[in-house]
Amino acid sequence: MELLQGLILIGSIHLLAAASPGPDFVLVTQQTLVNGRRTGLLCALGIALGLSVHILYSAFGLAAIIANSELALNLIKILGGGYLLYLGSLGLRSQPQAATAATLPQPQQLSSLATISKGFLCNAFNPKAPIYFVSLFTVVISPELPIYQVAIYGGWIMLIQLLWFSTVVLLLSHPAVLSRFQSHSHWVDRVMGLAMGLLGLHIWSTFIF
Repeated sequence: MELLQGLILIGSIHLLAAASPGPDFVLVTQQTLVNGRRTGLLCALGIALGLSVHILYSAFGLAAIIANSELALNLIKILGGGYLLYLGSLGLRSQPQAATAATLPQPQQLSSLATISKGFLCNAFNPKAPIYFVSLFTVVISPELPIYQVAIYGGWIMLIQLLWFSTVVLLLSHPAVLSRFQSHSHWVDRVMGLAMGLLGLHIWSTFIF
């Protein structure tokens, strides 16, 4: 398969996957509505960088092994579900911020590294990723494919992920939208925390049952 043809195919598939609701979308939405545009964009960057984990093991052929190893998949489910439950517990414990009548609550200023790390871990621990990347990479990657072409495909996937979630952040951080939600930021945190927790429990339920 030619490079351009592969880029178009991978881009079309991954854009649909990125746009589907999941932990990444919930996290980006929460961080943007509660903490503002900067935090949302940093979180989106972390999520895009998290894809590098899946791209690397897919490029070395480990994704197929993980996808067909019950032990490896169960370990990923335990870690991924646990991390989502942790994020959910943080949101559920959110408290209202004090504000005067003239001012809205100020967004919580998180460190850049902490925000990027949160997005990175959320994506890296996604237990559905190995199966997805097995399917995606086997469509366009063959054993004789040059390593530079694999790197181009990987970078293209990360760029699509970053552009999609950056678009989501820019839409959600519009002043009219942001001011409405930030006055009730603790409820946004709690609702999104509940969603994260339910996703974590769902992942653990597939492991237990």
